[in-house]
Amino acid sequence: MLFSIGLLLIIILLSNKLAPREHEEHTKIHGAGQIGMLAALALFGVDYFTSYFYATGEMMSALHPYGLQKYSYIAVGVISLANFVFGALYMYSLGIFNEGGGSYTASMRYLTPALSLVVAVTLIQDYVLTIVVSALSGGDQLLSILNAYGAHWLWHFGIGAALATVTWYLTIRGRGESARVVFTLLGVFILLTITMAIGLVMAYFKGVPPIPPSEAPETVTLVQALMHLLTASMKGMVALTGLEAMSNGIQFVINEDTKLVRWGKQRLPRLQPIWNFYSGKSGIGRFVQTSFLFYGGLTTLLLTFFSLRFNVFDGTLGRTLVGNLAAIGFDQLPGGIILFWVYQFLAVALLAAASMTAFQDAQATEWRDVAIGEIPEAIIYRDPRGTFTRSVTITFAVAIFIMFMVRGRTTVAVPYYGVGVFMPITVMALAIRKHVQHTYTGRPRRLGSLAATIAALMAGFVFIGQIVGKWEEGGWAVLISFSILVLAANLMLISPIGYRDPRQIHRIVREKARVQGAMASIVEWQSLRMQEYRYSVLQKTAILVSRFFEWFGVRRPLRYEPVPVPAGDYDHALHVDHPEAPSLLEDYLQPEKEPHLGGSPKETAPGND
Repeated sequence: MLFSIGLLLIIILLSNKLAPREHEEHTKIHGAGQIGMLAALALFGVDYFTSYFYATGEMMSALHPYGLQKYSYIAVGVISLANFVFGALYMYSLGIFNEGGGSYTASMRYLTPALSLVVAVTLIQDYVLTIVVSALSGGDQLLSILNAYGAHWLWHFGIGAALATVTWYLTIRGRGESARVVFTLLGVFILLTITMAIGLVMAYFKGVPPIPPSEAPETVTLVQALMHLLTASMKGMVALTGLEAMSNGIQFVINEDTKLVRWGKQRLPRLQPIWNFYSGKSGIGRFVQTSFLFYGGLTTLLLTFFSLRFNVFDGTLGRTLVGNLAAIGFDQLPGGIILFWVYQFLAVALLAAASMTAFQDAQATEWRDVAIGEIPEAIIYRDPRGTFTRSVTITFAVAIFIMFMVRGRTTVAVPYYGVGVFMPITVMALAIRKHVQHTYTGRPRRLGSLAATIAALMAGFVFIGQIVGKWEEGGWAVLISFSILVLAANLMLISPIGYRDPRQIHRIVREKARVQGAMASIVEWQSLRMQEYRYSVLQKTAILVSRFFEWFGVRRPLRYEPVPVPAGDYDHALHVDHPEAPSLLEDYLQPEKEPHLGGSPKETAPGND
């Protein structure tokens, strides 16, 4: 007992010691709410890291009932390859779109505003459902620990809502405090997982016998086996929202080199290309996304290996797959029962904390959506700590409503979760392909275009595969909800709420969101581009309505909206060659002079004393 208690205390103290802390001077230097590498790793990586608790279990559950678990390494290989390809794609993209926005900004610049609008609404749906699934999963885990998993649905809803409330409260208190709490939890999780892995290796060499099978597997045909293998791969490929989250939330990261990069530039100048790659806020984002290259594949491989070795899966002995392996691993250590229970409750806390990634990205996305005319202006408010509190609160309220509508059942919400993110990844790959073709020539152009095309095809395949793999669980409904969201987004945009003139855009971006510099110029340009798209949709709609009434002999005069201000070229709007240049809306902000009879009054200089 003393060994486990002492080890646990050391782990907690060490994690808390390493956790980032926001000081007052940081706010003065970098701005309110801006975070460094450790804080970014916690806030934008927690959703991905906590997929450890359920992804492999979901994957094996698609194979084990049919006796196909021996082929699980194929699914592990598919998941590892996808993580590496998509991770590399987004690491490269941070050098191009280093002012935030992710695939939303990428599609607006290189593809079409219509596609950018689809990405915007898809991401909001995904962020809300991330909160729903994370909180309800945490509640399920807690009830499972207490042997009350089958309790009344109000318990599932109540606990899930309570966990979401805690993460909402931490989020509105500022990114600094949220990052410190989440990083401490992640530190304890990583160190305890390493301890558990050591225990599993000890059990392996001790010859601990596998758990006897409880029931005979079902017989399936070759086609059914391939379908189950596809389903397993898709279910294990979750929480890649972190890639888009980091790309979107890079606007909240401080623009300076980490200590490691500064040390490397001084001591190892021969590796200058590497240090340049990881420099600045793009480098911090790339450090975070580097973990995405290998983490999912390594942890899935680890859990799959020991799952097969000890014949444990979700539901075995009334525990989850990770719960079973934790019981075996910690049992090899003196007083391991204490570590086991701490690990179980830690899973509850981390699964709930995973919604913080969604809260951070909801802030990063929704103020942009307000600027383009997708969301009413009243939602924009940024408090002194740099948090968009109204966006966080509204997202939280919608998530609670959905939890109630699904009656606290995680399985009802899961088919919608993680599906939408692969559409933005596909869009990002297509945008990168356009960028490569526009920027490079010769062999780099061919190879870069080919790599981006492969990434786009893979992401598109996974997007469709997620729907097909979860079809029987309600994946078909994703197509309906996706279509409804896209239609609703366009209706909102063409309504009077969606109209934005240059003065309003400038007020939203520069005064309410308090954003300056290149990021502000990008959003102003995006807003003008979306107004151009809005104008074209309105004109086409008016013509179609007029032609429809003409079939009945009714001729309706067309009503024309004011012609929007032209957005112009992206590079010109961003002022790449003159970063100190004023806003591209500056010429439209001068107050209009009222006309006077006889012309403007003459201006006279003051008289001499």
